[in-house]
Amino acid sequence: MKRTMIGIAAVVVALTTAAPAAADPDTNFANELHVYGIYGQKDYNAWIGKIMCKRIYTGVDPDVFATANFVHNQLPKGATTDQSYQFVAAGLRTYCPEKLPILDQVAR
Repeated sequence: MKRTMIGIAAVVVALTTAAPAAADPDTNFANELHVYGIYGQKDYNAWIGKIMCKRIYTGVDPDVFATANFVHNQLPKGATTDQSYQFVAAGLRTYCPEKLPILDQVAR
């Protein structure tokens, strides 16, 4: 009986002191897109963000303008150019932050 109580106490301590789980990056990405008025299925938008990064890494998109055009073609009809660039920026921050400097092309 004493061992059982010690075991239960150990489990309770472990559960109460466990660190909270890290948020899912796909959920964070979807939440950021909602701020820009971009909705749709979380998994689909995350997939587009990840494909966007792969296209940048492999050179399929030679610049941020090609990336934004790709993204715009994936967004629902009626999406604005601004939303395309907001998606690109959010995708870069979430899935390939080391590629964020390509956004400097837009400023030039």
